Amino acid sequence: MSDTTRRKFTAAAAGALAVAAFPSMAQDAWPSRPVKLIIPFPPGGATDSVGRIVAQQLSAMWKQPVVVDNKPGAGTIIGTDAVAKAAADGYTLGMVISAHNINPSLRPRMPYDTVKDFAGISHVGIQHLCIAAHPLVEANNIPELIALAKKNPGKLGYASPGSGTAMHLAMELFNVNAGIKITHIPYKGGAPAQQDVVGGQVPLIVDVYHSIAPLMKAGRLKPIAMLSPKRLAALPNVQTISETIPSVVALSILGVVAPAGTPRAVVNKISADIAAMLKTPAVAAQFAEMGIEPVGSTPEAYDALIASEIAKWVPVVKASGATVD
Repeated sequence: MSDTTRRKFTAAAAGALAVAAFPSMAQDAWPSRPVKLIIPFPPGGATDSVGRIVAQQLSAMWKQPVVVDNKPGAGTIIGTDAVAKAAADGYTLGMVISAHNINPSLRPRMPYDTVKDFAGISHVGIQHLCIAAHPLVEANNIPELIALAKKNPGKLGYASPGSGTAMHLAMELFNVNAGIKITHIPYKGGAPAQQDVVGGQVPLIVDVYHSIAPLMKAGRLKPIAMLSPKRLAALPNVQTISETIPSVVALSILGVVAPAGTPRAVVNKISADIAAMLKTPAVAAQFAEMGIEPVGSTPEAYDALIASEIAKWVPVVKASGATVD
């Protein structure tokens, strides 16, 4: 090999190495500018609070601002659609809740594909759901509630924070599996639903346990059952529905997603950083105060959870005839 050829070969090899190294260097530098976290709810409320904790903690870890962008509406679809259509570069992320997994079966015309258009990053946490009743309701547990519903078919009603929520579909799951019909009465949020049940206008409510715990402690509502897979340490005497009907289990799931095609190295980094954040005492304390159980998961595990949840709700929506009212 001549000196000229050798020099050309050396230059070409060096160039090839530089090109090959560039993506890694670019990923190593991520994030080099602010990251947006889209929350599909208005400011205030549990999901927004969780999102702001995540944003604050990641900002500190990354030395870059993580800016919260609230985009409420259409059962979380408006905000989530903005995530789906954002550049897949890791600079736009989205908070999602159980509605993300329920919407595909409940809403026939979706502007995105829940599986194909997103990369799951992490299952951030869960909230436990509770069925509670006005103190004068003649049922104190699930067998008694089933008997009461069968005695009064279609006459019992339950309040929820809204159509298409985990609370709405959890109760429909119970209806289908128990062979009963307790009528859904949707509200625009948990507060007005709670007020009407406490006031006696509606006999039952399904809501996040932490949200109605003060009313139960005050004796203004009574717990009937939890929808969790096992009894809560805070409520050892309150049964789960699964003790009577094993297939009835539902949780409110919170997580973070990114647009499909986001570089895997970036997805893995965000996931690992969220997992590390959730283990800190400060975040654990904040989550506990809101009644949220921190999880943290790999992207693969979260994608699998989303797929399993979508499959879970399809037959429930079909059998119950649930709609977004």
